[in-house]
Amino acid sequence: MVKHQPLQVYERQLCLSCITGIYGCRWKRYQRSHDDTTKWELLWSLILLFTFCLLLVWFYFWWEAHNDYSEFNWYLYNRSGEWSDGTVPILATTAAGFTYIAFLMVLALCHVALGQQLNLHWLHKIGVIAALLTTIVGVISVSQTWGQEWDVIPISLQATGPFLHIGALIAVTALSWIVAGQVAHAEKTMFQVVVVLLYLSVLLGLYAVPFYISSPCIMDPNSLKPRPEVFGHQGAPMLAPENTLWSFQRALQMNVTGLEADVAISTDSVPFLMRDLTLRRTTDVEKVFPDRQMEDASYFNWTDLQQLNAGLWFLQDDPFWTVHNLSPHEKDLIANQSVCSLEQLLKLASYHNSTVVFRLRRPPPEHPCYHSWINDTLQAVQQSGVSPDLVMWTPDEHRAQVEELAPGLIQTSVEKQTPESLQYRSISRLLLRYNQVSIQEIRDFSQTHINLTLYTVNEPWLYSVLWCSGVSSVSSEAPHILRKVPYPLWLMRPNEYCLMWVSADLISFAVVIGIFVLQNYHMIRYRTSGMHSYNPEQIMLSAAVRRSSRDINVMKEKLIFSEVQNGVGTAEELYGDNGYDYYTNQGINQ
Repeated sequence: MVKHQPLQVYERQLCLSCITGIYGCRWKRYQRSHDDTTKWELLWSLILLFTFCLLLVWFYFWWEAHNDYSEFNWYLYNRSGEWSDGTVPILATTAAGFTYIAFLMVLALCHVALGQQLNLHWLHKIGVIAALLTTIVGVISVSQTWGQEWDVIPISLQATGPFLHIGALIAVTALSWIVAGQVAHAEKTMFQVVVVLLYLSVLLGLYAVPFYISSPCIMDPNSLKPRPEVFGHQGAPMLAPENTLWSFQRALQMNVTGLEADVAISTDSVPFLMRDLTLRRTTDVEKVFPDRQMEDASYFNWTDLQQLNAGLWFLQDDPFWTVHNLSPHEKDLIANQSVCSLEQLLKLASYHNSTVVFRLRRPPPEHPCYHSWINDTLQAVQQSGVSPDLVMWTPDEHRAQVEELAPGLIQTSVEKQTPESLQYRSISRLLLRYNQVSIQEIRDFSQTHINLTLYTVNEPWLYSVLWCSGVSSVSSEAPHILRKVPYPLWLMRPNEYCLMWVSADLISFAVVIGIFVLQNYHMIRYRTSGMHSYNPEQIMLSAAVRRSSRDINVMKEKLIFSEVQNGVGTAEELYGDNGYDYYTNQGINQ
């Protein structure tokens, strides 16, 4: 006998439809399910979680690597021969990928919170795999071409670690609402135990993280050393063309205490400032000497070099996106810059009583100055009239001879050595990349009176960390930015930090306990009072529908009927109001 049974009238759930529709293209009610997620979909959820974590690290890496974007672009230029800002497409794709994956993660958590079955749509699965593979390729590429930059992560954590810990604690504490809900609604004791133990392990691990956080900025402010001196690395290359007189003048306007440059030697023994092996990037050699544009810069004589313009490229390429901030007068000065000689730089430094450090590149073996390059450079230093105690001499070749001829020069090494070795060789200064020394090594050099200069420091957070570490000076491409950092970005006493993280842990623990208690309380009330809200026919039909959908899954659409005897309305009226076609209910065989 076929018998019609009244069904419960469902209200439209727009928010739930959007969540399940966007995540798994399950827009209609009959497509959704409260059944357990299949093992296959659980695997995809794990892949999504792994992709999210990997993209989070990748995004953080590029966020903190902002300090070295110009270095990255220079690496690309040396490989491809063409100058471009390679960070723009990387940042765009990373931001888009991270936003997309994070959105899917939020939708997945909403599914879990609402008790909906996870069923990621196949288009999203393709997107997740594409994001995962792209990120893996990016990680491998960076490791091969720019591997030293990975050190920026542990270094940056010295500045961001305490605050990232608080953020992670807030996020995991918020997740306790979902975890507590799953535990309260679960029917299997083993599942409850596993979920609770897993969550508590993560939570307790976060509580213990501060024991492993080490930051030089957690210190007594009274022991903070003087502000590190700032050297203009190639002048102020964000404001003017690198290694030009105007660039160094702009750096001096930013109150730098020293200037750093890269030096090559021309065929007629004139040391001049040039970072690249060729002149293509920073001059108009393609226009003036088109047949020689690929030649080594040191194969040009000083007369030829003086014919080149060394400023127009800056206005055209805008390597640091700063040209729009320049005044017309500054643009005119830049457009008329020429190649600068070492002697010109030294005279400028001498006038301003500023220290100069330069790295000298030895010319090729066929070069006429291949054997005399040290003497030629030393002669240029002496001819400039600069005081020897303002010049940091870095070449290791013939250092003993240089000390005899010019004993007043500041002997500086660009290779990492022990303090004892440096003292034995009468070297008083050390010039290294900022990732080549640890906090303890910085303090060791300071105790042995070895002045340490670290390059290239452009970001205030890195400058603050090195300041707290006790570094005496840094070399920067952004002296105009560091000029605005009169004090470390943050400084916290050890007892203040201890109070902060202990308080955060206690508050988090109290909130988690409260959420678990509240969820269990609601579940107990639901189980004791929920049975009175449905009539027997609805309960019987609901159970039958669930059993049928699980066993054979032949029902294509759930039909909505009104309880006419209760005065709600006719079935035809309710179908029309809710946008459904009216079909005849086949009922349930008794």
